[in-house]
Amino acid sequence: MLTRNVAPGIHCVTESHVNLYLVEEGDRVLLVDAGLPTSWRPLTAALTELGRRPQDIAALVLTHGHFDHLGIAERLRTELGVPVYIHENDVPLTRRPRQYTHARPLTGYLFQLAALPIVAGLVARRAWWPKPVRHVERIREQGVLPVPGSPRVLFTPGHTLGHCALHFPDRDAVIAGDAVVTLDPYRGTTGPQIVSGAATADEDRALDSLRVIAETGAGTILVGHGPPWRGGAERMVDLARRRGPS
Repeated sequence: MLTRNVAPGIHCVTESHVNLYLVEEGDRVLLVDAGLPTSWRPLTAALTELGRRPQDIAALVLTHGHFDHLGIAERLRTELGVPVYIHENDVPLTRRPRQYTHARPLTGYLFQLAALPIVAGLVARRAWWPKPVRHVERIREQGVLPVPGSPRVLFTPGHTLGHCALHFPDRDAVIAGDAVVTLDPYRGTTGPQIVSGAATADEDRALDSLRVIAETGAGTILVGHGPPWRGGAERMVDLARRRGPS
Protein backbone atom coordinates (compact mmCIF):
# COMPACT_ATOMS: atom_id res chain seq x y z
CA MET A 1 0.00 0.00 0.00
CA LEU A 2 1.33 3.43 -0.99
CA THR A 3 0.64 6.50 1.12
CA ARG A 4 1.76 9.65 -0.67
CA ASN A 5 3.43 12.61 0.98
CA VAL A 6 3.55 11.43 4.57
CA ALA A 7 6.00 14.34 4.63
CA PRO A 8 6.78 16.65 1.68
CA GLY A 9 8.16 14.49 -1.11
CA ILE A 10 8.34 11.41 1.14
CA HIS A 11 6.05 8.46 0.45
CA CYS A 12 5.40 5.35 2.54
CA VAL A 13 5.04 1.80 1.18
CA THR A 14 3.55 -0.61 3.72
CA GLU A 15 3.49 -4.39 3.54
CA SER A 16 2.36 -6.50 6.48
CA HIS A 17 2.85 -3.66 8.99
CA VAL A 18 6.40 -2.96 7.77
CA ASN A 19 7.12 0.47 6.29
CA LEU A 20 9.70 1.57 3.78
CA TYR A 21 10.05 5.10 2.43
CA LEU A 22 10.65 6.73 -0.94
CA VAL A 23 12.24 10.18 -0.80
CA GLU A 24 12.05 12.15 -4.04
CA GLU A 25 14.60 14.76 -5.08
CA GLY A 26 14.58 15.87 -8.71
CA ASP A 27 14.89 12.85 -10.96
CA ARG A 28 16.36 10.64 -8.22
CA VAL A 29 14.83 8.64 -5.39
CA LEU A 30 16.20 7.53 -2.03
CA LEU A 31 14.81 4.32 -0.57
CA VAL A 32 14.89 4.03 3.22
CA ASP A 33 14.72 0.42 4.41
CA ALA A 34 14.04 -2.57 2.19
CA GLY A 35 11.00 -4.23 3.70
CA LEU A 36 10.40 -7.96 3.34
CA PRO A 37 11.60 -10.55 0.80
CA THR A 38 8.23 -10.10 -0.96
CA SER A 39 8.44 -6.29 -1.12
CA TRP A 40 9.68 -6.06 -4.71
CA ARG A 41 6.17 -6.02 -6.16
CA PRO A 42 4.73 -3.44 -3.72
CA LEU A 43 7.78 -1.25 -4.27
CA THR A 44 7.67 -1.35 -8.06
CA ALA A 45 3.89 -0.76 -8.01
CA ALA A 46 4.40 2.28 -5.80
CA LEU A 47 7.12 3.64 -8.08
CA THR A 48 4.85 3.23 -11.10
CA GLU A 49 2.05 5.07 -9.29
CA LEU A 50 4.49 7.91 -8.60
CA GLY A 51 5.59 8.00 -12.24
CA ARG A 52 8.97 6.56 -11.35
CA ARG A 53 11.03 3.50 -12.29
CA PRO A 54 13.17 1.18 -10.17
CA GLN A 55 16.17 2.62 -12.04
CA ASP A 56 15.43 5.98 -10.39
CA ILE A 57 16.50 4.61 -7.00
CA ALA A 58 19.92 6.16 -6.46
CA ALA A 59 20.60 4.77 -2.98
CA LEU A 60 19.19 2.61 -0.21
CA VAL A 61 19.76 3.54 3.43
CA LEU A 62 19.01 0.91 6.06
CA THR A 63 18.09 2.33 9.45
CA HIS A 64 19.30 -0.95 10.94
CA GLY A 65 20.07 -4.54 10.04
CA HIS A 66 17.06 -6.48 11.29
CA PHE A 67 15.57 -9.08 8.94
CA ASP A 68 12.30 -7.20 8.39
CA HIS A 69 14.17 -4.19 7.00
CA LEU A 70 16.65 -6.03 4.75
CA GLY A 71 14.07 -7.77 2.53
CA ILE A 72 15.03 -6.82 -1.02
CA ALA A 73 18.27 -4.96 -0.30
CA GLU A 74 20.51 -7.51 -1.98
CA ARG A 75 18.26 -7.71 -5.05
CA LEU A 76 18.36 -3.93 -5.41
CA ARG A 77 22.13 -3.99 -5.07
CA THR A 78 22.81 -6.80 -7.54
CA GLU A 79 20.12 -6.14 -10.16
CA LEU A 80 20.07 -2.34 -10.17
CA GLY A 81 23.46 -1.47 -8.72
CA VAL A 82 21.90 0.47 -5.84
CA PRO A 83 24.47 1.26 -3.11
CA VAL A 84 23.33 0.12 0.35
CA TYR A 85 24.23 2.33 3.32
CA ILE A 86 24.15 1.15 6.95
CA HIS A 87 26.00 2.02 10.15
CA GLU A 88 29.13 -0.05 10.54
CA ASN A 89 27.93 -1.50 13.88
CA ASP A 90 25.09 -3.26 12.06
CA VAL A 91 27.13 -4.67 9.18
CA PRO A 92 27.27 -8.13 10.84
CA LEU A 93 23.46 -8.20 10.91
CA THR A 94 23.28 -7.67 7.15
CA ARG A 95 25.23 -10.91 6.73
CA ARG A 96 23.42 -12.92 9.44
CA PRO A 97 20.08 -11.14 9.85
CA ARG A 98 18.45 -13.68 12.17
CA GLN A 99 21.29 -13.61 14.70
CA TYR A 100 20.15 -10.46 16.48
CA THR A 101 20.48 -9.55 20.14
CA HIS A 102 17.36 -9.10 22.23
CA ALA A 103 17.06 -7.94 25.83
CA ARG A 104 14.24 -10.35 26.71
CA PRO A 105 13.56 -13.96 25.70
CA LEU A 106 11.29 -14.43 22.71
CA THR A 107 9.30 -17.08 24.57
CA GLY A 108 7.73 -14.37 26.69
CA TYR A 109 5.90 -13.03 23.64
CA LEU A 110 4.45 -16.24 22.21
CA PHE A 111 0.93 -15.65 23.50
CA GLN A 112 0.44 -11.97 22.69
CA LEU A 113 -2.94 -12.36 20.99
CA ALA A 114 -2.96 -8.85 19.49
CA ALA A 115 0.31 -9.60 17.72
CA LEU A 116 -0.63 -12.99 16.25
CA PRO A 117 -2.07 -11.60 12.96
CA ILE A 118 1.04 -9.44 12.52
CA VAL A 119 3.41 -12.33 13.11
CA ALA A 120 1.36 -14.58 10.80
CA GLY A 121 1.63 -12.01 8.03
CA LEU A 122 5.38 -11.74 8.51
CA VAL A 123 5.79 -15.52 8.37
CA ALA A 124 3.69 -15.72 5.19
CA ARG A 125 5.99 -13.16 3.56
CA ARG A 126 9.17 -14.97 4.63
CA ALA A 127 10.25 -12.03 6.78
CA TRP A 128 12.84 -14.05 8.72
CA TRP A 129 14.61 -15.25 5.59
CA PRO A 130 15.99 -12.28 3.60
CA LYS A 131 19.07 -12.71 1.45
CA PRO A 132 22.22 -11.49 3.20
CA VAL A 133 23.66 -8.27 1.81
CA ARG A 134 27.10 -9.03 0.40
CA HIS A 135 28.45 -5.48 0.20
CA VAL A 136 27.47 -2.26 1.97
CA GLU A 137 28.63 1.32 2.29
CA ARG A 138 29.52 1.86 5.95
CA ILE A 139 28.16 4.87 7.82
CA ARG A 140 30.91 5.76 10.31
CA GLU A 141 29.86 9.17 11.61
CA GLN A 142 26.95 11.52 11.89
CA GLY A 143 26.53 14.15 9.21
CA VAL A 144 24.78 14.60 5.90
CA LEU A 145 24.67 11.54 3.65
CA PRO A 146 25.47 12.05 -0.08
CA VAL A 147 22.12 10.62 -1.20
CA PRO A 148 18.85 12.13 -2.50
CA GLY A 149 17.18 14.30 0.13
CA SER A 150 20.53 14.93 1.89
CA PRO A 151 19.38 13.45 5.21
CA ARG A 152 21.32 14.08 8.39
CA VAL A 153 22.30 10.87 10.16
CA LEU A 154 21.09 10.57 13.75
CA PHE A 155 22.91 7.82 15.66
CA THR A 156 20.20 6.17 17.78
CA PRO A 157 21.61 2.89 19.15
CA GLY A 158 19.62 0.62 21.41
CA HIS A 159 17.17 -1.22 19.19
CA THR A 160 20.34 -2.42 17.48
CA LEU A 161 23.88 -1.31 18.22
CA GLY A 162 24.10 0.57 14.93
CA HIS A 163 20.58 1.92 14.58
CA CYS A 164 20.34 5.29 12.81
CA ALA A 165 17.44 7.63 12.12
CA LEU A 166 17.43 10.17 9.29
CA HIS A 167 16.54 13.85 9.71
CA PHE A 168 15.21 15.87 6.77
CA PRO A 169 15.21 19.43 8.19
CA ASP A 170 13.78 21.03 5.05
CA ARG A 171 10.82 18.63 5.19
CA ASP A 172 10.33 18.92 8.97
CA ALA A 173 10.53 15.14 9.24
CA VAL A 174 12.54 12.31 10.76
CA ILE A 175 12.50 8.75 9.46
CA ALA A 176 13.01 7.01 12.80
CA GLY A 177 13.14 3.39 11.69
CA ASP A 178 12.59 1.31 14.83
CA ALA A 179 14.16 3.78 17.27
CA VAL A 180 10.57 4.66 18.15
CA VAL A 181 7.41 3.17 16.64
CA THR A 182 3.63 3.57 16.78
CA LEU A 183 3.02 -0.19 16.54
CA ASP A 184 4.98 -2.89 18.35
CA PRO A 185 4.86 -5.98 16.11
CA TYR A 186 5.73 -8.27 19.02
CA ARG A 187 2.82 -7.18 21.23
CA GLY A 188 0.37 -5.49 18.90
CA THR A 189 0.32 -2.36 21.06
CA THR A 190 -0.12 1.07 19.47
CA GLY A 191 1.08 4.58 20.22
CA PRO A 192 4.61 5.96 20.72
CA GLN A 193 6.94 3.33 22.22
CA ILE A 194 10.22 1.57 21.76
CA VAL A 195 10.01 -1.94 20.33
CA SER A 196 9.69 -4.67 22.96
CA GLY A 197 12.71 -6.43 24.40
CA ALA A 198 12.04 -9.37 22.08
CA ALA A 199 13.79 -7.37 19.36
CA THR A 200 15.62 -4.56 21.18
CA ALA A 201 19.24 -5.14 22.16
CA ASP A 202 19.54 -2.56 24.96
CA GLU A 203 16.32 -1.02 26.26
CA ASP A 204 17.96 1.63 28.45
CA ARG A 205 20.13 2.81 25.59
CA ALA A 206 17.13 2.82 23.23
CA LEU A 207 15.25 5.12 25.60
CA ASP A 208 18.28 7.39 26.00
CA SER A 209 18.76 7.64 22.23
CA LEU A 210 15.30 9.14 21.87
CA ARG A 211 16.69 12.49 23.02
CA VAL A 212 18.49 12.77 19.66
CA ILE A 213 15.14 12.57 17.88
CA ALA A 214 13.51 15.01 20.32
CA GLU A 215 16.29 17.54 19.73
CA THR A 216 15.40 17.78 16.04
CA GLY A 217 12.08 19.42 16.92
CA ALA A 218 10.62 17.78 13.81
CA GLY A 219 6.86 17.92 13.39
CA THR A 220 6.52 14.53 11.69
CA ILE A 221 8.12 11.26 12.75
CA LEU A 222 7.96 8.39 10.26
CA VAL A 223 8.39 4.97 11.82
CA GLY A 224 9.28 1.45 10.76
CA HIS A 225 6.02 0.03 12.09
CA GLY A 226 2.73 1.89 12.41
CA PRO A 227 1.30 5.16 11.12
CA PRO A 228 3.16 8.49 11.05
CA TRP A 229 3.28 10.60 14.18
CA ARG A 230 2.41 14.25 13.57
CA GLY A 231 2.38 15.52 17.15
CA GLY A 232 6.00 16.62 17.21
CA ALA A 233 9.21 14.86 18.14
CA GLU A 234 9.35 16.07 21.74
CA ARG A 235 5.82 14.90 22.55
CA MET A 236 6.40 11.51 20.92
CA VAL A 237 9.62 10.95 22.85
CA ASP A 238 7.99 11.99 26.11
CA LEU A 239 5.19 9.46 25.62
CA ALA A 240 7.58 6.68 24.63
CA ARG A 241 9.77 7.30 27.69
CA ARG A 242 6.75 7.27 30.00
CA ARG A 243 5.72 3.93 28.54
CA GLY A 244 9.19 2.51 29.00
CA PRO A 245 10.46 -0.99 28.15
CA SER A 246 8.06 -3.88 27.54
